[in-house]
Amino acid sequence: MEYRRLGASGLQVPALSFGAGTFGGRGELFGAWGDTDAQAARRLVDISLEAGVTMFDTADVYSDGASEEVLGESIRGRRDRVLISTKASLPTGPGAADFGSGRARLITAVESSLRRLGTEHIDLFQLHAFDAGTPVEEVLAALDDLIRAGKIRYVGASNFAGWQLMKSLAAADRHGLPRYVAHQVYYSLAGRDYEWELMPLGLDQGVGAVVWSPLGWGRLTGKIRRGQPLPEGSRLHKTAGAGPPVNDELLYEIVDVLDDIAAETGRTVPQIALNWLLRRPTVSTVIVGARNEEQLRQNLGALGWSLDADQIARLDKASAVTPPYPYYPYYRLADFARLNPPAV
Repeated sequence: MEYRRLGASGLQVPALSFGAGTFGGRGELFGAWGDTDAQAARRLVDISLEAGVTMFDTADVYSDGASEEVLGESIRGRRDRVLISTKASLPTGPGAADFGSGRARLITAVESSLRRLGTEHIDLFQLHAFDAGTPVEEVLAALDDLIRAGKIRYVGASNFAGWQLMKSLAAADRHGLPRYVAHQVYYSLAGRDYEWELMPLGLDQGVGAVVWSPLGWGRLTGKIRRGQPLPEGSRLHKTAGAGPPVNDELLYEIVDVLDDIAAETGRTVPQIALNWLLRRPTVSTVIVGARNEEQLRQNLGALGWSLDADQIARLDKASAVTPPYPYYPYYRLADFARLNPPAV
């Protein structure tokens, strides 16, 4: 396993982390993802730790808290061997106190997560979304208090726009409050929007990417192909509308190249898609999920080898899209690129 610093922090994280979104299985969305119970989860944690995967990511909204509960059960007796990453801010109920990043909400959310996880601290606590109704200074001050209380150790954001993240970082610097060292983001061959603004921001500000859905919401598994119906057992039948949008023709072009490289390397389509991500700037760790041991072992096969320069170039070309204004001049026009070369 390769270990990397999380952004500009001193925290070392594995290049691959385990996503516990399949744990618990409550509700329509997360029930479609998976329904792993504590016994099965413990086996997946065993395999992960054997491979050096030491960070496990979850959130309070995953299966209405059941994901945290199952994760807590599965790591019981070995808490000192793992890093726990969890998130809060999205609504967990209908009440006014059940959502957001205000002081009271964050304190309650952290206490509830600690109880479900059965632990005294959270290694990486991330805001699951930007709360436009709460001043960023209040959010950061609450996180600072939680750090000083020993309940969380590092803080990050998730799904923030560039201005939202930069506003938060500037306020942290201005007031001497904790900086976000991680940004949990959607990034894949089928969705490279992260590169337009958030990646350059991460490079400039020392914010590491914690990548979610690296296989394009299940579309880069090798089972989705041009001219073929969606496989019967695909979770996309129930979850496609909840995930990031994708251009079907672009997806098929990417899969064609992935198929060619799979034939050249003897690797699987998911392994190639993950390996490409692991070489991208700012990426600290890529979260992989698994409903069973076979899926987990296949994802772990993305490590220990590298695509060659030609294969990377072919994947770059197949997945490239023209970004919107104001980003496209810096990618397409030489004069702009000379002033501010793209990050990739």
